[in-house]
Amino acid sequence: MGWRGRGWWGGAVGMMVLAGCATNPATGKSELMLVSEGQEIAMGQQGAKETLASMPLYPDSASQRLVRSIGMRMAAASERPQLPWNFYLLDDAAVNAFAYPGGQIFVTRGLMTYLNSEAELAGVIGHEVGHVTARHTARQMSNAQLAQVGLMAGALASRTVAGMVGGLSQGLQLLFLKFGRDDELQADELGFRYARRTDYDVREIPRTFVTLGRVSGAAGARLPEWQSTHPDPDRRAQRAAARADSVTVPGNAVANRDGYLQLLRGMVFGDDPRQGYFRANRFIHPNLGFELTFPAGWRTQNQPAAVIGVPESQNAVIQLALGGKEAPATLAQQFFAQQGVQVVTRPQATDINGLPASYGEFSASTEQGQLAGGVAYIRHGDLTYRIFGYAPAANWAQFRPIIREAARSFRPVTDRALLGVTPQTIELVKLPRDMSTDAFLQQYPSTASDETVLIVNGLDPDDRLRAGQLVKRIVGGVGR
Repeated sequence: MGWRGRGWWGGAVGMMVLAGCATNPATGKSELMLVSEGQEIAMGQQGAKETLASMPLYPDSASQRLVRSIGMRMAAASERPQLPWNFYLLDDAAVNAFAYPGGQIFVTRGLMTYLNSEAELAGVIGHEVGHVTARHTARQMSNAQLAQVGLMAGALASRTVAGMVGGLSQGLQLLFLKFGRDDELQADELGFRYARRTDYDVREIPRTFVTLGRVSGAAGARLPEWQSTHPDPDRRAQRAAARADSVTVPGNAVANRDGYLQLLRGMVFGDDPRQGYFRANRFIHPNLGFELTFPAGWRTQNQPAAVIGVPESQNAVIQLALGGKEAPATLAQQFFAQQGVQVVTRPQATDINGLPASYGEFSASTEQGQLAGGVAYIRHGDLTYRIFGYAPAANWAQFRPIIREAARSFRPVTDRALLGVTPQTIELVKLPRDMSTDAFLQQYPSTASDETVLIVNGLDPDDRLRAGQLVKRIVGGVGR
């Protein structure tokens, strides 16, 4: 019976493979595909909707137009021009670009500030277009679906495997939905293809990989998100250079270095403190006019959708996020009405530093065990904020007063010194004469480190700068 059962499942898998074989539009190769184009589009549009709900667009129409213009030209030159393509520039300091299936592509201002020509940006956008045209996400999802069938076959044949199916399934989703090395290298090649088709100078593309490698190697620098799951940047730069050397670049190929740099003038560099910053464990949001004090010693992070703090033990969480526009009591009632949330202390109307609020405590059963926590909704201005803290039930007695104290620290900010912070921005210098990089750094100082200034300009310490050349410097950021 066991062998016959395995044969039945093997036949089913085989039928799925045959039914799901399709020709990849970008490569022309036959491959497993269990996700339709309509499903790709729907998933991508949902992903884009969620991203736009949690992360703001960069408020500069000229920069947005450039990203969209490059992207739409490349999409039209690709093998899937019929997709509902959209291209966005996010107001995010992360050095990042990413694509959802179906043609929804995002670039961050953080990435743009590190590039030095329109052609470099085109190489990045072309890479993301390549992920979409080659259906990398759809193929990964198809592999995951096929693996799920294999797991079910194994579950029927083995009680041991059957007991592990839940955990394996989650792991497989994470494993398969990450682009592999081959996908990234293929996207590099496709990005090169689309850059050539749209008349960009492909000799600029290797510089992007060199810059990303330098950012990740800089002292104290955080790994660029665009590189974190990608192959080694030095090797990618070598491949890109070899690819560029193998073709004839026409004399009218577009690099547009100076025009691109002019677009960066005044662009925010790094984190924008007006969107929230930390002074020790105090989180201050100048644009919204409030502050919250996290527990001393906790690690904190200001993310686009929430501010999060965790202790060194990582067995508790405090999260500050926008609750909504409704009154605190209304939002608290909605929270405690959720399925799976058990009321421990019903939310009570209270006053927190002169602001109307509601606070209650709850418990919940999860796959990780029983949790206990507290949630406060606090009205400030036209918005209600949610401060949400929880820990394993066994640790709740330890963290309960800490989380309550954090919630009660929420207060308005009126101190002009705290509200008047300014971000670092990109400024341009047109050099009056030839000079060394050392001379430039001394004559035109920045508020960022010398190493950072060299990296954002794509310069080495021993480079010579020529008269009339545009060079970035980083200014501002005082008041914190």
